[in-house]
Amino acid sequence: MVYEIHHLEGFDPLLRMYSRNVIVEVDENGYMGRFGYEGLKVQSSEYPTVEEVLGDIIRKLQKKGFTDLRSRVNFRDDRYLAEREPWIDYKAS
Repeated sequence: MVYEIHHLEGFDPLLRMYSRNVIVEVDENGYMGRFGYEGLKVQSSEYPTVEEVLGDIIRKLQKKGFTDLRSRVNFRDDRYLAEREPWIDYKAS
């Protein structure tokens, strides 16, 4: 079941700006996220928190050369939140 949709933006390895969604799903085992950009598909492991899911996806994207990443939650369940939610910036590790 889709729990949240996060808006993720930044620069791809060719320095093109992009913005896509991270779909965060929840089940009895925890949260898991998935992200797609052009032919690239990234999926997180299962975690007890949404923050850990996003951190996993961010680290995987950074390893592939994505930079200046930031995200914010757009939807939680069926509620639209984006205009009220702050951006979270992710620094390269």
